Parts: sequence; structure tokens; C-alpha cells
Amino acid sequence: MKRIILASTSPRRKKILKKLGLSFTVVASKFKEDMNVNLTPQDLAKHLSRGKAKAVAKTFPSAIVIAADTFVVLENKKIGKPHTKKRAVEMLSALSGKTHEVISGLTVIADKQEFTEVVITKVTFRKLSKLDIDNYITRDKPLKASGSYKLQELGSTLVERIEGDYLNVPGLPISKLIPILKSLGIQIP
Repeated sequence: MKRIILASTSPRRKKILKKLGLSFTVVASKFKEDMNVNLTPQDLAKHLSRGKAKAVAKTFPSAIVIAADTFVVLENKKIGKPHTKKRAVEMLSALSGKTHEVISGLTVIADKQEFTEVVITKVTFRKLSKLDIDNYITRDKPLKASGSYKLQELGSTLVERIEGDYLNVPGLPISKLIPILKSLGIQIP
């Protein structure tokens, strides 16, 4: 069986891929993400996932390389990772009571073939108080999470409604990944 490489060190992506029952290796991509490239959010997601996958595929040309990039878009503005508590408070305050999009680019490279997809999930937050936000940040520590929340953890308490692929929000849209892997002859248990 072909070697499968996840071009990401995201613990959320690793966990999702593990649940599929696949044997894979993690290799961090050296591709430098630039969220300021002048592209539409959908094209940016594809560009970033493609860049990550190609960087790893150069080193492992005979492997199946899976890469993804996920970010939040609110009112046509891209929102990445907060990195600081102050920025996390700002992001969660902006998302409070509103619907935003979680956009993921997914790229799989295998046998000189490239498959690139974009997946959009709409997430509506309930109205959050300052205390809700402070408590959430203290407990879940979402400073490295796109949009300042981790849906698969306590971030689900912030959400009122989700429309679309749930696993797209933590960053690996398996609704698109599984058909690609099956087309490459990978058996999903």
C-alpha cells in the first residue's frame, strides 16, 4: 500500500485521519502561509492547501500527500488564529450572535495527480457575554485555532447552529477526502 502523509501537525487533523483507520505519517510542510495574498477566500484556501501539499510531495514523490488549510470568514473578512488572548477576545466578540463561514482548502497529491477541493461550512454563534468569552478562552485555550475556537472541544458550547460538513470546522473535510482516497484505491475501513 502507498505511504500516506498528512502535511500538517494539527492535532485535530491527525485525530480525524486516525479515526478513519488509516496508517499515515505526519510531515510538517515548510510552505509559508500568507493570508494576505490577494485572492477570494475560496481561492486562498485552495492556494494554501496546494502549497502545503506540493512542498511535502517534492520530498516524498511516491506518497499520497494530504494537506488542508482552514480559516474563518466573517462579513468578507478572513480571520486566522489569534495567537494572543486579546485578539481571541476580539475575534469571539465579533463572531458573537452572527453566522460566519469556515472555509477549508483540501489538496491530495498522488502519482503526479492533484485533487484540490474547497469546503464551506456555515457556523452560527449564540450571543456571547464577556464572561462567556473569558471563561471559554481560559478553559479551552484556543490561541492556535482558526477563529479562536475549537468546535470539537468546548467551542461547541458557543455554537447555536452548523450548516454543512461538521469535520470541516476542525480542519479536515472528510466528505471530500474519502472519495478522493477511494479513487486512488485506498480502502477506508
